[in-house]
Amino acid sequence: MPFRPYILAEAPWKFVSGAAYDVAVLPWGATEAHNFHLPYGTDVIESDYIAAESARVAWERGAKVVVLPTVPFGVNTTQLDIPFCINMNPSTQAALLRDVVSALEGQGVRRLVLLNSHGGNDFKQIIRELQPTTRVMLVQINWWTVLDQKQYFEDLGDHAGELETSVMQHLVPDLVLPLGDAGSGRERKPKIAGLRERWAWTPRRWTQVTADTGIGDPKAATPEKGARFFRDVTERIGGFLVDLAAANPDDLYE
Repeated sequence: MPFRPYILAEAPWKFVSGAAYDVAVLPWGATEAHNFHLPYGTDVIESDYIAAESARVAWERGAKVVVLPTVPFGVNTTQLDIPFCINMNPSTQAALLRDVVSALEGQGVRRLVLLNSHGGNDFKQIIRELQPTTRVMLVQINWWTVLDQKQYFEDLGDHAGELETSVMQHLVPDLVLPLGDAGSGRERKPKIAGLRERWAWTPRRWTQVTADTGIGDPKAATPEKGARFFRDVTERIGGFLVDLAAANPDDLYE
């Protein structure tokens, strides 16, 4: 077969028309700066690869899963002063998702997983509003929360740090600059105690928080760490897709 049957962008109509997919996966990334050493498309690349490999795992276990093309723009409202950080407002995301869900529902798809690759994206409230209007079961997965990061990495920064750098070193090493070119990823802490202790929240103005657009020190990253994390996270997500494909959305609870 000259194409991967679980990747919609590669599959021809002759195959798709008879595939009877049970689960659709919509990877959702962002276009933004990732410290000095990672590309602007980091979130898109990660979601592309993780969605594809998770779907492969599920497909080879008999689950009819299809990965839709990745959405390349995310919520970057606090990074608009950084060149070419492209913002998509939550209301725009809601409209886009509503249209995708409407199309899938009309075509008989009952399960849609949003595979999120960007911390600024939060689909929970969008799903809460949309779910009562559709029979498509909507699920959000933030791939970096699937496993206990402490079992894989030393530094637990949340943007362009050790985790993301290791994963990118594994997936696309030619697009990662030497770690000597990376900034420290130092995060400036809030002056207000409630924000610093994280029981109060406000959006972070990125250029006030970090000098290099990263949050988390990438210096301990290695492609071997990235390979291990990628393998384990896609195995777990793939297993979830198998379970979801077999589940009845109207009978989920014991």
